[in-house]
Parts: sequence; structure tokens; C-alpha cells
Amino acid sequence: TVIISSVNLTLLLKEEYYYVLIGIQDHFSKLKDPRIKKKIKHNLIDIVVITICAAICGADDWVSVEAYGKAKHDWLITFLEIPNGIPSHDTFGNVFSVLSATEFEECFLSWIKSVCIVTAGQVIAIDGKRMRRSHDKSSNKSAIHMVSAWASENMVTLGQVKTDEKSNEITAIPELIANLAIQGSIITIDAMGCQKKIAKAIINRDA
Repeated sequence: TVIISSVNLTLLLKEEYYYVLIGIQDHFSKLKDPRIKKKIKHNLIDIVVITICAAICGADDWVSVEAYGKAKHDWLITFLEIPNGIPSHDTFGNVFSVLSATEFEECFLSWIKSVCIVTAGQVIAIDGKRMRRSHDKSSNKSAIHMVSAWASENMVTLGQVKTDEKSNEITAIPELIANLAIQGSIITIDAMGCQKKIAKAIINRDA
């Protein structure tokens, strides 16, 4: 499952907007394309950028992503190639179903870190949430539980880690903290996260 974090890009200055979008392309250039080359009609980076932009604007399914792409086509072609028009919703879904979630997450977090400057003293809230409708009884698949870090000042999800069960938050939180730039920030966690190991991990990151 690929989770796309929300970013409030309205906080960015207009002249910085295109820099951010170009930055997406740079950070996702290392994402491997698992598709068969002879059957590729749409550039992977085009699909990724359109999806991220659509998700930022509230799209929550592939039909909405396609609709966004078509509505913003004239703007998107100012910095994307889009050689064969906006991909269909099925294409978006099929491509993301074969992408490596781990690689995508690494590219996405790399991009987020490049556009988000952690403000000293800001609150970073770490919390675990069970994703609605992520369970599948027919295949005996349990619900997906995520631990995420939300930067209140910048209104950005800095990172997240998937856990199998809620009890695994205790082991997931130090892993999440280790991958974040949180120097000078105030970390808030609920009672489950009040562990000596977690407190030490926060202090070691100068937060």
C-alpha cells in the first residue's frame, strides 16, 4: 500500500512552486519502473507527479486523479512531457500496484525533507492510526496500522512507518524517529509511547 502524505503547498511562495514541482522529479528519478518497456505509453515520472499533485488537492481515488489531470492538463504540460495525454484511472492504479512501496516511500520522504525546513521549537506529533477500510476479511488481511509524525508548524507529515498490530507502535516509533530531522523540536506521543527507549531516541536526535 502506498500512502501519500498531504502537504500544504499554499504556504509556499509562488516563485518557489515550480522549484518544488521540479524537485519532485529529481527525487523520484531513482524510482524503478517495473513495467515492460514495449508497452509503456506514459512516463513514470508524469504519473507520479500528477498523482502527488492530485492527492495534495484532495483526490482520494484513481478516478479523481485522472479527473484532476485532465482539468489541469494545460498547466501540467508546462513542466511534464505527457506524450500521450493524461493516463486513465486504470493506468494510474495499475502502475502504483506494481511499484515498490518501499522505494516510493524513500523517494517521497527525500522530497519532503527537501521542501520542509523544521522550525525550531515546533511540535511534532507522533501518533498511530488504523486505516479505515484497509482490512479484507475474504483474504484474511488485517487492517493496516500506521505510525506517523506530523509537523504542526509546517503542516507536513514528515514520515510514517507501517506496523502489523497496534502494540508494535513501541518498536515502530524509534525507527520513525531515527529517520527524521527533528533537532530542536518538541515531540508529543500518547501514553503508549512513554517508554525509556523512545525518550532516549528523541534526546539522541536533539529534540
